Amino acid sequence: MIDPLLEIMRRLRDPSDGCEWDKVQTFSTIAPYTIEEAYEVADAIERNDMESLKDELGDLLLQVVFHSQIAADDDKFDFQNVVDTICNKMTRRHPHIFGGADESPGWEQLKADERDRSGQSSALDGVALALPALLRAQKIQKRAARVGFDWPDKAPVREKLLEELEEVGAAISDQEVHEEIGDLLFSAVNLARHYKVDAERALADATTKFTKRFNQIESSLTKDMQDMTLEELEAEWQKAKASQAAT
Repeated sequence: MIDPLLEIMRRLRDPSDGCEWDKVQTFSTIAPYTIEEAYEVADAIERNDMESLKDELGDLLLQVVFHSQIAADDDKFDFQNVVDTICNKMTRRHPHIFGGADESPGWEQLKADERDRSGQSSALDGVALALPALLRAQKIQKRAARVGFDWPDKAPVREKLLEELEEVGAAISDQEVHEEIGDLLFSAVNLARHYKVDAERALADATTKFTKRFNQIESSLTKDMQDMTLEELEAEWQKAKASQAAT
């Protein structure tokens, strides 16, 4: 079933007769496209567009095949090795389904055991550097919390957030502002985690809400925003907010 796609990629990467663009690509040059395709899959799901989802999943699958072919060209591994590896991992992580165990020890415990076997000694090892910053911060904090490095409840987290906000105001140099803004955002993610809110999803929803209100204001204006006062813009914002709240 996958063989036609594997053959297409093999031909595209053929050193003699392949596509000039495809055959010079590397893991590094293809990685941004892989990330982009994953986001486009998520976008199709968000829009509940099944036709687009089918198309985007194909594009994402092509990325897996592309990386596998690059590796095969360098005699490192091939697509079958990728399939075998994920099959072994999934059966190993579900011993209650495939291994005869009475119950699963838990997904995170299984992954922790895998990190131990691979020599990753830190509780924070294995969190991908390329994750979106909010998502990576959330995962790092969860890992730290599992070994007891965490605030006991929400109150000190809220206090820490306010403290970081004050430190932003006290910062002088550009570098200090950069660092304090980072600390502020990290603390905001921590607060979201203590409220059991997905920070990445919450920010995405807030951005969508802002976009809808902004677009509504744009469509209702009879003059350019640049020609309006801040008070006029705020009044329009409140009207858009009230209008969307009523629907």
